[in-house]
Amino acid sequence: MASNFMNIEIEKIVRTKRKTIALQITDDATLIVRAPFNVSDKKIMGVVLKHKKWIEKKKQYIEDRDPKFSPKEFVNGEGFLCLGRYYKLKIVEDNEIPLRLDDGFYLSRNVLSNAREVFIQWYKNMTHEKISDRVEWYARKNGLKYNKVSITNAMKRWGSASSSGNLNFSWRIIMAPLSVIDYVVIHELVHLRVKNHTKEFWNMVKTLMPNYKKHKDWLKKNGYLLRL
Repeated sequence: MASNFMNIEIEKIVRTKRKTIALQITDDATLIVRAPFNVSDKKIMGVVLKHKKWIEKKKQYIEDRDPKFSPKEFVNGEGFLCLGRYYKLKIVEDNEIPLRLDDGFYLSRNVLSNAREVFIQWYKNMTHEKISDRVEWYARKNGLKYNKVSITNAMKRWGSASSSGNLNFSWRIIMAPLSVIDYVVIHELVHLRVKNHTKEFWNMVKTLMPNYKKHKDWLKKNGYLLRL
């Protein structure tokens, strides 16, 4: 339920077993507060007011972004990203497979009621195929070892690496240009050697991808568009 403290609207308060209060500004500029079960609304209000300037600045930044993000509508002509390029959707009759990509995305009308889920599954399959190839190539080229590649539904983390050598990537990254995907792959592979974002870590990333900052900045600027 939305609340309003000193003209700051809180769209949702999520209470869990967490120990601290966290503030989240979503990609549509709404404020979500995550708090422990036993924390009072008064204490939440105090935290929100303490960070009022940060909240307003973050909201303004999101509202000023261009282009704006709009949730996808699964109708003819809607644009969907893949490898940094927009492809228009065409709804067709009697498609042999639910969704395919050619000069555009072709979606079978008989799965239209589940279009979002069909797209997500397609993106997951494509991500696993492309990421697996890129991970293997970069690992072999640079003498890096990993265990397995998994695709996740993560909204905030493009990738992660575990101590056991497993690499995880969000399916949304397949919407980005290939060079950006390669940056994320290299980023996680380097984490198998260097856990934290130290100078040593970034120096190794730079050795493998000298212009990595360009792709890192692209993701920071455009990552909000990589979703449905």
